[in-house]
Amino acid sequence: MSDAVVAVEDLLLLALVALTPALAYLAWVRKGEARQGAKRWGTLLGAFAYGAIFATFVAGILELLIVDLGTRVSVGYPAPEFTFLNGSSTAGVFFLVLVVAPFVEEALKASGVAARRGAILRVADGPVIGASVGLGFGFFETFLYGLGAFVLGGLAAGIVLILIRSVSSVLLHGSSTGMFGYGYARAKFRVAGPGSGGYYLLAVGMHATFNVLASASVILALLGITGVVADLGATFALVGAIVFVFAAIEHVRAVTQAADYPALLRPPPRYAGRPREPGT
Repeated sequence: MSDAVVAVEDLLLLALVALTPALAYLAWVRKGEARQGAKRWGTLLGAFAYGAIFATFVAGILELLIVDLGTRVSVGYPAPEFTFLNGSSTAGVFFLVLVVAPFVEEALKASGVAARRGAILRVADGPVIGASVGLGFGFFETFLYGLGAFVLGGLAAGIVLILIRSVSSVLLHGSSTGMFGYGYARAKFRVAGPGSGGYYLLAVGMHATFNVLASASVILALLGITGVVADLGATFALVGAIVFVFAAIEHVRAVTQAADYPALLRPPPRYAGRPREPGT
C-alpha cells in the first residue's frame, strides 16, 4: 500500500474521530425537542456545515487580521499600554485567547443562527439550531488541531488531541452558541427578558471562562507556580473545564425541553389548607 493511500486513510480516520462525537452531541440536544416538532436533520446539518466551513474559516482570518493589526500598532507605538496588542507577547496571546477569540468566534457562530432565522419556528428551535452551528465549528476546529498534531507527532497524537478536545472545546462551542440561539429565538418571539444581545454576551463569557480554565497551566507558570502544585492546579482546571462544558450542553438541552414543555420550569402548585373531599 502506497504512502499516499495510507495518508488519506489516516486523514479520513481523524475526520471520523472528530465528527462522530459532534454528531452524537447534536443528536442528544435534538432529543430535547418535542418529537413532533423536532427539526429535520437536513436543517441541522446545514447549520452544522455553516459552522464547520464558513464560521471557522472567517473567524480564523479575522483573528489573524486583528492580531496583525494589533502587532503593527504595538510596534509603531511602543508604549506599555499597547503591549497587549502585540501577538508575539505573552499579554498579546492572552488577549487573543480571552478576548479576541471569544468575541469573534461567538459573533461568527451567531451569524449562522441569524442566517437560519426562517427555520426557527418556535423558541425550542433556537438552542438546537445554535448548537448545530457551534458543534460544526467545534468539529472542524478540532479536526484542524488534530491534523496539526498528526503532522508533528503521528496518528496516535492526532487522535488523542481530538478525543481530548471532543470532551471539552467541542462541547463549549455547541453549548455557547446553543445559548445564543435560545436568546435569539426569545427575541424573535418577543419573550420577556434578555434576548440576542444578552445571550451573545453570555456566550462570550462562557467561551472566555472555558479558555481561562484550559489555559491554567500557562497562567500558573506565569505566576511562578511550578512543580506538583502547578500540575495539580492544571489538572483540576482541566477537569473543571470538562465539567463546565458538560453541564452547559445539558443546560442547552434543558432549556430546549422547557421551551417545549413550560411546565418543567414551574414549581408544583401549593394549595392552602387540606384538599377538599369529593362532593364537598
